[in-house]
Amino acid sequence: MADPLFGNMWRPFAFPLSNKGGNSMNWDQIKGKWMQFKGRAKEQWGDLTDDDLDRIEGNRDQLAGRIQERYGIAKEEAERQIDDWSRSLT
Repeated sequence: MADPLFGNMWRPFAFPLSNKGGNSMNWDQIKGKWMQFKGRAKEQWGDLTDDDLDRIEGNRDQLAGRIQERYGIAKEEAERQIDDWSRSLT
């Protein structure tokens, strides 16, 4: 199905997670390599279970939700932590 603004030329783009630094990994890369990165996520957020990380499957919103739930923090704080963590992956 063609995009109404870009017609058949529309392609999904991967946007960086942050404007800072320019070396940030985009979330599509993290999601695509989730099996490799979930160990690093476990190191960062040790209260997340292996089952949590398996269910998240690289979904950023689900990761933020689990972090909120396990650590009792606000959504904005969970997202900030994820942004910081993703920048450390480069």
